[in-house]
Amino acid sequence: MDFGLSSEEQLFRDSVREFLSRELAPIWARIDEEARIPTELIKSMGEQGFYAIPVPEEYGGQGGSFVMTVIAAEEIGYHDPSMALAVFTLLNNAWPYVLYLYGGEEAKQEVLPRVGRGEAFFGIASTEPGGGSDVAGLVTRAEKADGGYRVSGEKIYISGVREVMEQLDWGGWLLLARTGSLEDRHRGLSAFALLGKEDGRRLEGLEYSILNTIGRHGISTGILRLDGAHIPGYRLVGEENRGFYVAMEGFNLARILVAAANIGAARWGLERMVEYARGRVLFGKPIASFQGVSFPIAELAMELESARLLVYKAAWMADRIYTRREPGLRPRDLSFYSASAKLKAVNINKSIYEQLMQVYGALSYTKEAEVFRGLLASLSYYVGAEGAQNIMRYIIAREVLGREYVK
Repeated sequence: MDFGLSSEEQLFRDSVREFLSRELAPIWARIDEEARIPTELIKSMGEQGFYAIPVPEEYGGQGGSFVMTVIAAEEIGYHDPSMALAVFTLLNNAWPYVLYLYGGEEAKQEVLPRVGRGEAFFGIASTEPGGGSDVAGLVTRAEKADGGYRVSGEKIYISGVREVMEQLDWGGWLLLARTGSLEDRHRGLSAFALLGKEDGRRLEGLEYSILNTIGRHGISTGILRLDGAHIPGYRLVGEENRGFYVAMEGFNLARILVAAANIGAARWGLERMVEYARGRVLFGKPIASFQGVSFPIAELAMELESARLLVYKAAWMADRIYTRREPGLRPRDLSFYSASAKLKAVNINKSIYEQLMQVYGALSYTKEAEVFRGLLASLSYYVGAEGAQNIMRYIIAREVLGREYVK
């Protein structure tokens, strides 16, 4: 049992930290305030190898491991605690990998190299206005037509809408749509590589709007409206009516990266808390000497370390299943670790920022302190992104008690 990183992973982490401390740390708050990731930063991160890390090199990826992908997500969360860049990056790692696993050759060659170079975004479009967690109940419809599919329906709370439709020349989402009947539930869903923009041209039959979120402003959250939008047949990802299973694998992988970004942002918050508690003097001594301050910090430090260990174990499991393909392991064996990591990491991140604002006191309620940005970012995952916290509990309970008992 080894709790350390390999020499290759340490070198990767050092290069990631050096780049992010120079290029991201000085501007992260401005990105959140101006609600826009600079296009040049997106592209330079592609040049540095932040995207499609686990995708093999022959498809334009970095040929790395999931542990390396988690390292990158954690460091981006630390250097941008508003988590806009973390969201952009983790989506551009998890869902391109799913496309690599289940997409056809033409679709993979079309999308993956562009993602790897930082020229395209590829995320997930599953949530609908009628519900987010009930993926099996979605109603967006895909009908066979014109050598492919015509898709009609609406998707909401979709990350990367402005980035695809207004900022980059290429991009899209893994779209879930119904190809079977409503009674088929999850067995009637298919997955598609929906490209909202190709070579600067927007997809006909696709309209969008941007939602006004309370935090994590740097990356957009929006609505996609499809009215007979055409998807070529070669962009079907996996088999028809098997899209639910494709998406569930993707969510398992994405949740690990979400968890990594959260522990990175939480580490930044904890460091600020310790720094401030040491320097702030009341009644003639640092507030760090008061147990009302020091004891919560001690508890949070312990919880953060336990969350970090869980996140890296989940990444290690992902590598055993996908990278090393160890016999006897299946993708569903990742469910417990993925859900546990997301549940634990998001909870501790939120708790650290709540305590940080208490330690800062009135200062925390000012924009100058910047710490409110981390709290608002943590809430996006606390209330639902990549699955609400109670959905994580449901998954964990199902894995522990058995699927026949938890339905």
